[in-house]
Amino acid sequence: MLQNKYTPKTLVQYFRGGFVNNQSLNYLIEQEHYGFVVGTKFKVGEPYDYPFYLRSCAKPLQASLIIDYNLDFTEEETAICCASHAGEPCHVELAKKLLNKIGIDKSKLKCGFHKPISRSEQDKLLLSNQKESIFHNNCVGKHIMMLALCKKNNWDIETYDEMNHPLQQEIKRKIYELCEIGNRNYPITKDGCGVPIHSMPLENILKGYINLFTDEKYVKIANAYRNYPYIIGGESRTDTKIMQNSDNLIAKVGAGGLCVVINLEKKEGFVVKILDCDMKAREITILSILKRLKWADIDFDDDIKTLHDEIVGKIKFVGFE
Repeated sequence: MLQNKYTPKTLVQYFRGGFVNNQSLNYLIEQEHYGFVVGTKFKVGEPYDYPFYLRSCAKPLQASLIIDYNLDFTEEETAICCASHAGEPCHVELAKKLLNKIGIDKSKLKCGFHKPISRSEQDKLLLSNQKESIFHNNCVGKHIMMLALCKKNNWDIETYDEMNHPLQQEIKRKIYELCEIGNRNYPITKDGCGVPIHSMPLENILKGYINLFTDEKYVKIANAYRNYPYIIGGESRTDTKIMQNSDNLIAKVGAGGLCVVINLEKKEGFVVKILDCDMKAREITILSILKRLKWADIDFDDDIKTLHDEIVGKIKFVGFE
């Protein structure tokens, strides 16, 4: 078994205090979130070589095969293949059209069902007494891409989710190449959507993204992110928010508290890992770092409020302190 030898750093703290005559009293730390930030030129915490599963941060790396195998996908179609989408109509309809384009029945999809990530869409389904479809799954685009690759290469469609399938072996080879893994082997498991997912140190995840997004060969993938940020995520998604508020940033979130951000102009980036997987802590960490690096200045709510809308505390990124 792997030894837990990493040393995390406190990244986010929740401070709650009190007020008397509008004067603040001493604040106490009420909540803390630990993790790592590994950047091109800086590091917060010490993950050493401990591997973490890529989760949905693998999607653009997997999608490099769209280019390698010359799939006839538009930028928008490429975006849905890279997406962890929120299950809104724009995502669902695009996924349906792409599946129809490759000529494969939806019964072949093995990503499974879950409710839309979008709270608005969840409410709509509930109020209309409808069930979620397989196209609401945030990974459906990736699975459509996998079916397209199987059809292109005459690989068995029925078993595309198995670890020893030619498709999954090719994905591993490509990810290991982009991320500069070399001859090392790291643990593999199955992701939430049922296909194999690889692990590696955070440093290698960052290398993979820089190698992918700064290579002219894969400019269609970079353009898919830049031109269709809402397809990549959607309502209230951190990566969409970052890309909609910047010209040169690529961002991709992943389950397990992950997010990677790449500055295309500088050819630099950073990867965040929040150990307790808290999404609010992840967003505050990322947006605070972007502001510190002067890559983007995106507002976020850092107030702690009562039900009466009184501010009684602050949420702060403390990783650089």
